[in-house]
Amino acid sequence: MDINETVRNTALELCDKAKLKPGQTVIVGCSSSEILGHKIGTRSNEEIGAEVFNALQSVFSKYGVELAAQCCEHLNRAIIVEQKTATGFSIVNAVPVVGAGGAFAAAAYKGFSNPVALESFRADAGLDIGGTLIGMHLKHVAVPLRLNIKQIGEASIIAARTRPPLIGGNRTCYDENLI
Repeated sequence: MDINETVRNTALELCDKAKLKPGQTVIVGCSSSEILGHKIGTRSNEEIGAEVFNALQSVFSKYGVELAAQCCEHLNRAIIVEQKTATGFSIVNAVPVVGAGGAFAAAAYKGFSNPVALESFRADAGLDIGGTLIGMHLKHVAVPLRLNIKQIGEASIIAARTRPPLIGGNRTCYDENLI
């Protein structure tokens, strides 16, 4: 199993299908336990967390897309981002570690230049690796994306993009580029 290649290909497909533009954000939740075939939160693996973070960061940085890493439930699913991405959101004081926050969020905290933790966030797209429940951090309205890659390691993946809410009735015209 080549996790790096699978994650990179997943990120590339997400960027393409979500039509991500520079400056937009992707929220990612990742269970290294699930990737290894274990129940979420039972076997966090620092190396897997770092491998996933590095693979995602290598793709998203080329597209100018900002990565937001979701912590596990021990940190109330706080978000780790670069400080420049935190504008308009409340910063909290928490440093994720493998046993509290998760291996992926801990890798993001170590890998970002100037990391901060946020209590909540609203991302333009999302990738849930292993059932981490990222939906609370997506903008309104979330639209599921079907990716060709269905799992990373043993972890199932779910992807989403967001779009502005459609308002009006049957006579309303919409900008198809925003849908």
